[in-house]
Amino acid sequence: MIQPPQLKKGDKIAITCPAKSLKAPMTDAIKLLESWGLEVVLGESVNSVFHQFAGKDELRAADMQKFIDDESIKAIIAARGGYGCIRIVDEIDWKPLLVNPKWIIGFSDITVFHLQLQSLGLQSLHAQMPVNISESSKEGLESLRKVLFGENLEYEIEANDRNKIGESQAELIGGNLSLLVACLNSKSDISYDGKILFVEEVGEYEYAIDRMMRTLDRAGKLKNLAGLIVGGFTDIKINDIPFGFSAYEIIEEIVSKYHYPVCYHFPAGHLPDNRALIFGEKVRLIVSKESVQINFK
Repeated sequence: MIQPPQLKKGDKIAITCPAKSLKAPMTDAIKLLESWGLEVVLGESVNSVFHQFAGKDELRAADMQKFIDDESIKAIIAARGGYGCIRIVDEIDWKPLLVNPKWIIGFSDITVFHLQLQSLGLQSLHAQMPVNISESSKEGLESLRKVLFGENLEYEIEANDRNKIGESQAELIGGNLSLLVACLNSKSDISYDGKILFVEEVGEYEYAIDRMMRTLDRAGKLKNLAGLIVGGFTDIKINDIPFGFSAYEIIEEIVSKYHYPVCYHFPAGHLPDNRALIFGEKVRLIVSKESVQINFK
């Protein structure tokens, strides 16, 4: 996997809005990135609105393409998620990144881009986005800074009774559960075999979590994993007649027949404490009775 070069002070980072439109200026995010010594460049989509989108599909795709093609731009961060990336992913020429790689940063709906990049052999960064900066934890923001500037990334979190003990070392993939399912058997689909999968979700019903996880399993995506990291499953909805199982109980039941290590409640996803994860990078996952360690090489 190709890893983009680390940034240095004075480099340009572009903010674009490939999905839903913004409701407020990104003052906090711009100040933060500038405090790191970066020059912030805003895309046209940042101030555009078309229905729920940040401009028409053509505008959002052109915004991404402009920054991909511009060699002076060293990283591209999505202002927010929402919905819209799957509408433009095939209209973007990603191949220039093979010659001039740069970090593509975001989470949630940006999962579509992460998968597309991994299908081409490019690493990308699942991390906090500008719309969430004001509510983000210091740890989440610091992890983003560390990756951008080439510093070592490693995590240790408390053990969880639901965890499955074990150790593995493999390439990290994943993202938002809904988008992983939406990209099955598409141009952006990738092999999960021998990989460590990260999943997170927000705002879905419990039964929908069950359906999506079982869809991944029926598609053979969970059988041959090297490990599973379960992030935040937040604002999960309950039907009038309760489904009867929490999101974590659903996942635990479905993967119970497999023998790889599993970590629950990792701080990443739709959470204030959204730690950066390098997709396409080899990581060591150590799940013990005492703690969970995730080390990037």
